[in-house]
Amino acid sequence: MSYAMVAITVLWTFLFGYLLVASIDFGAGFFSYYSVLTGHENKIHNIIQRYLSPVWEVTNVFLIFFVVGLVGFFPDAAYYYGTALLVPGSLALVLLAIRGAYYAYHTYGSQTGNNIVYMGLYGATGLLIPAALSTILAISEGGIIYMDNGKVELHWYTFFTNPYTWSVILLALVSVLYISAMFLSYYAHRAGDAVAFGVVRGYALGWSAPTILASVFAFFQINHQNPVHFGQMLDIAWMFIASFICFVIAVYLVWKRIRLGIAFIMVMLQFAFAWYGYGRSHLPYILYDYIHIHESITNDTMAIALITAFILGFCVLVPSLILLMRLFLFDANYIRGKSAKKG
Repeated sequence: MSYAMVAITVLWTFLFGYLLVASIDFGAGFFSYYSVLTGHENKIHNIIQRYLSPVWEVTNVFLIFFVVGLVGFFPDAAYYYGTALLVPGSLALVLLAIRGAYYAYHTYGSQTGNNIVYMGLYGATGLLIPAALSTILAISEGGIIYMDNGKVELHWYTFFTNPYTWSVILLALVSVLYISAMFLSYYAHRAGDAVAFGVVRGYALGWSAPTILASVFAFFQINHQNPVHFGQMLDIAWMFIASFICFVIAVYLVWKRIRLGIAFIMVMLQFAFAWYGYGRSHLPYILYDYIHIHESITNDTMAIALITAFILGFCVLVPSLILLMRLFLFDANYIRGKSAKKG
C-alpha cells in the first residue's frame, strides 16, 4: 500500500471517529434544549448532562488531528480549501467557541448555563456546526471551486443552488440527531432511567426514517453532481447494502427494546460501511479535479514521520477515550447519577 493510501486511510479514520463522537455530542446538546421547549427537561436533562460532562473537552481532538494531518500529508489542500472554506470554516470555529463557552460556564457552576438564551445558542450550535462542516463534502465533489487568474474561488451561486449541497447538509443534520438519540437510548436504558429512555427512544425511532431517506436522496444526488464518483459507488454497492442492513437491525432492536448495546454497535457499523464506502469510491481525489492523493502527497520522509505520529496518536487517543468511558460514562455509580456533579 502506498504512503498516500495509508495517509488517507488514517485521516478518514480520524474523521470517522469525530463523526461518531461529535454527533452524539451535538445531538445531545440539541435534545437538551428541545427538552426545555417541550417540557421534558426533568425527564432527560440529567441523563444528557451525565454524558456530556466528562466528554465535551475531548470531542474536537479528532477534528484537530484530521485538519493538521490533511494539510501535512497533502499540502495542496491548504491552498485549495483554505480560501474556499474561509467563510464556512470561520463560521464553524465561531460556533465551536460559543459551544465551548456554554460548556465552561455550565460545567463550572455559573448560572448562565441555565439561561434560556444560552441554552438556545447551545442547542442551535448542535445543528449549525455539522451543517457548516458538511459543506466540505459537497465542495469536494467538484464543480464549485474553480481557478480564476491563478486564484482559488468558490462559486457561491452554484454552491447555494446546488441540490447536492443541501442534500449533504440535510443528511448531516438528521444523522446527528439519529446517532445521538440511538446512543442516548442505550445510555438511558443502562442507567435504569425508564422515563428518559422512553423519551429518547421516541427520538431515535422518529429520526430513523428521515436519516435513511436523506441518505438515499444524497446518494442519488451524487449522480448529478459527479457521475464518475457515483459509478465507483455502484461498483462497491455491497458496502451501502451492508449499511442498510445494519440500520434495519439497529432500529428493530430499539423498537423491541432489546440488546440496545448491540443496537448502537449496529449504528456504528451502519455509518462505518457508508463512510468508508463513500471515501473509497471518492479516491483517488480529495477534491475533484484538483487534489489527487498520489500527486499531492508530501515527500516520503515527511509522510513516514506523519504516519508514524498519527498512528501513535490514534493508539493513545482511542484507549484514553475508552478509559474515560469506563471511569465515568459507564461507571455503575456515575451512570445512575450517584456521583454526578450537579450543574
